[in-house]
Amino acid sequence: MNRPDALSPGAVNPSSPVASPAGPPGPARFCFRPVDPPADAALLHTWVTHPKAAFWLMGDASRYDVERAYADIAQAPYQDAFVGLYDGTPVCLMERYDPARVELAGLYDPQPGDVGMHFLVAPAGRPVHGFTRAVIAAVMAELFADPAVRRVVVEPDVRNAAVHALNASVGFETVRRITKPEKVALLSTCTREQFEATR
Repeated sequence: MNRPDALSPGAVNPSSPVASPAGPPGPARFCFRPVDPPADAALLHTWVTHPKAAFWLMGDASRYDVERAYADIAQAPYQDAFVGLYDGTPVCLMERYDPARVELAGLYDPQPGDVGMHFLVAPAGRPVHGFTRAVIAAVMAELFADPAVRRVVVEPDVRNAAVHALNASVGFETVRRITKPEKVALLSTCTREQFEATR
């Protein structure tokens, strides 16, 4: 599947708890579980077809299309998808993949320990300052919790300026533009050390 790496509406689901007045939510309040395609399809359909999710490229998908897409990921050898929860409430979608075999095969120079990532924040109820950055920080922490992961690789659409800024805030650096079938993308990478320097 072809995806951007992020959506940044800067808001949370209306039923989500809000950040404390002391600051944005910390990564410890997030956890991730595998997507259950039949059980999660209705919820994910509302997320991926939302107008703010235009870069996710599923705006015209039916509920069945969403269930089938995530069932395919669940069966694929080099991809996984996860629902991210904040204090138990679903707030984001994270896809993890092997970029040497999926999405970027033949388009970049892979290194040992590379992992690819896409993420989508649930569409907005009310804005919570710093929430989207907290989500991407939690996603990055989850990926780097695997000691085998040394670098995260992403390929957002070159037009997605908000995501480029968000990625930079957690340590990503731009490598170059690449052309994919569905978009011109900005290949970017973040090592474990680069991420840790932003925490």
